[in-house]
Amino acid sequence: MRTSRIGTTLLLPVMIADLAAATPEIIPGTTPLKVDSDLSTEMVTGIDRLAMKEIVISSTTRALFVDQGHWRSSFKRVLGLTDERVTPVSMAHVATTNKPSLIHETDTVTIHRVRWPILDGVNWEGLLIQPKVPPKARVILLPDAAVTPEQLLGLQPGFDEALDLTKSGCQILIPVLISRENHLSGYPPIGKATNVTHREWIFRQAFLLGRHPLGYEVQATLAATDWLAAESPKNIPIHLAGIGEGGRVALAAAALEDRMSKILVSGAFAPRKDAWREPLDRTFFDLLNGFDDAGVAARIAPRALIIGHAGAPIFEGAPEAKPGQRAAAAPGILGPIPERVVQAEAYRSFEMWRNLQWLTVLPTEYSLAETVAQSIPNTVAASPNLTSANTSHTDFATERQTRLILSLQDFTQKQIVTAERERDAYFWKPLKGLDLPAFEKRIAAEREYFWKSVIGRLPDPDVPMNPRTRLVRETETVAIYDVVLDVWDGVIAWGWLALPKNLDRTKHNPVVVCQHGLEGLPSDCFETDETTKAWRAYKAFALRLAEEGFVTFAPHNPYRGGDAFRVLQRKFNLTGRTLFSPIIGQHQRILEWLKTQPYVDPERIAFYGLSYGGKSAMRIPAVLTDYCLSICSGDFNEWVRKNVSLDMPMSYLYTHEYEIWEWNLGRTFNYAEMAALIAPRPFMVERGHDDGVGLDEWVNYEFAKVRRLYNKLGIGDRTTIEHFDGPHTIHGVGTFEFLHQHLDAPKSHDR
Repeated sequence: MRTSRIGTTLLLPVMIADLAAATPEIIPGTTPLKVDSDLSTEMVTGIDRLAMKEIVISSTTRALFVDQGHWRSSFKRVLGLTDERVTPVSMAHVATTNKPSLIHETDTVTIHRVRWPILDGVNWEGLLIQPKVPPKARVILLPDAAVTPEQLLGLQPGFDEALDLTKSGCQILIPVLISRENHLSGYPPIGKATNVTHREWIFRQAFLLGRHPLGYEVQATLAATDWLAAESPKNIPIHLAGIGEGGRVALAAAALEDRMSKILVSGAFAPRKDAWREPLDRTFFDLLNGFDDAGVAARIAPRALIIGHAGAPIFEGAPEAKPGQRAAAAPGILGPIPERVVQAEAYRSFEMWRNLQWLTVLPTEYSLAETVAQSIPNTVAASPNLTSANTSHTDFATERQTRLILSLQDFTQKQIVTAERERDAYFWKPLKGLDLPAFEKRIAAEREYFWKSVIGRLPDPDVPMNPRTRLVRETETVAIYDVVLDVWDGVIAWGWLALPKNLDRTKHNPVVVCQHGLEGLPSDCFETDETTKAWRAYKAFALRLAEEGFVTFAPHNPYRGGDAFRVLQRKFNLTGRTLFSPIIGQHQRILEWLKTQPYVDPERIAFYGLSYGGKSAMRIPAVLTDYCLSICSGDFNEWVRKNVSLDMPMSYLYTHEYEIWEWNLGRTFNYAEMAALIAPRPFMVERGHDDGVGLDEWVNYEFAKVRRLYNKLGIGDRTTIEHFDGPHTIHGVGTFEFLHQHLDAPKSHDR
């Protein structure tokens, strides 16, 4: 004891001298950082360039080397065709006691309202034109989403290019499509309504569950084809024609089904590299890796494919929210497709087959009637004499759209429970009974799948780090530096590094990476002004931890700038990646640099994030095992329900955060599964009772699975959840204890 006292006494003047010494302007081993731009904006801009580069280099030709069966299986996954269709398909007339199914009759045809089943609990509807003589051909004609079947035939007002199809001699089925209206986009039982279109409304529910509104429409088309094939003698051909949004459905369905001998796609054929500019329901995961229009068209050959220009939809974005509606719609527009663009995409299909006989591109001057006549003979523009537009047809069309949206809504909501069963069968059951070494081997494979197929893995950082630093702030006990690192060409990682001034640089010290949330900055994690929003959220947790002796690093994650970052998710989705693809690359570089610092223990680098930073805490350490533990604050949830459940008032269905949905995540990894990817490393949840991002009951429901896993593995002391009486904020009590315990770091006053 006496020796210790003498040692302390002798060291005290040295420590005081060190504290009094001038703080270095840069971190040793780095070059001075010269900032001439906003680093947050620079980061988002650089990642945007990376996303666009990935889009540009994507190539359909790679898919040519995949056999037809494997390609179709992969394309079905892209479209979300995961559910078995109802068989056999029966076509029924739709009538009530005061509304017969027959809505129009001429001397050559009858037109009936019809319905056919496609999925369990989902029936599709449309109009059936039945010739009074044996049909020459059987045709499925898909209108644009903004046009009802009645409008297409001139039986309902609102469409200027109505068609007369009564003299074709063909049996013609005209399905309804999910519309771009929005009066059903909400959930009245909890008083929620939005201005998102019906197409986006179904997309928001379906995408995370591995399904898609266009996929539902393809299912309806394929079910109708089943019925036509069963009805049709072999010598009567089946044709498929689509206009606008219906053209996209027709193109996809024809590539998956050989029974259509002639396919017409009008006002829809175009490169998909700009799909991120279009309505949100045009988002598909991995679309450009062999499943863009040229790639899909190539799979139709050698059957006849006709491409027209007429009928391209015009959509200037969702209308402003009406009283009682929430303005949640994602940006996106549709407009005419330039002829040169259509020609260029068609030529890409030509190049794949070196055979021009199967594909025809019609002249731009062809009207819609002239275009449709390529598939349905004797089609002409509807004359005023044919039109018998009346309010009963309009009322019925509204009722039919309501039935369709509600049935798809109900079907998709049921998949929340189905998805949990799928995760249990695929993920949890194989883990039962495994000891810790066997668990780690199994979970390593799941981690790789999560990174590659769910998050989407980019190449590892491939340029020199080129670390640049500068002193930005200091307190009596802590020095804080800007740190900028190069990740890929034009893409940086940036954050604030806090070094305790009494840090023993001769030893390896633990690090806590402190991650800000949505629209945040590294500085927010150090804010001490209690009147600010940043302090109320973060409680200066990065600074406080540094004052307790930890090295802390607050990275900037690029979820800042509103639409500027949200559109990144859509761009990366097109090439099978997500917003977290570049973020993980940035953290790879951050970890790489931290581990080179002589005062850092590379085995003790922890992650602690709030809100979107908590979302990061579930995904980044799940992939990067160099993070030795993770703390998720203000985000841990029954994430699938949080994303797609109608009856959760805090559901993302009702917000403008349109980047939030991750393709097929609900059928693969909820938050408990992500926590399992972090195991056996320590994992903690920080949860305020009044935090509106979730409900205690559902948070606890999901965390119970984590607790059970850790207990079964014999490491129950490595996980915990702390509830506190507070809102969406860092609490910094149990979490700080957790960090000290698992990083083996005594508190400053204990040293």
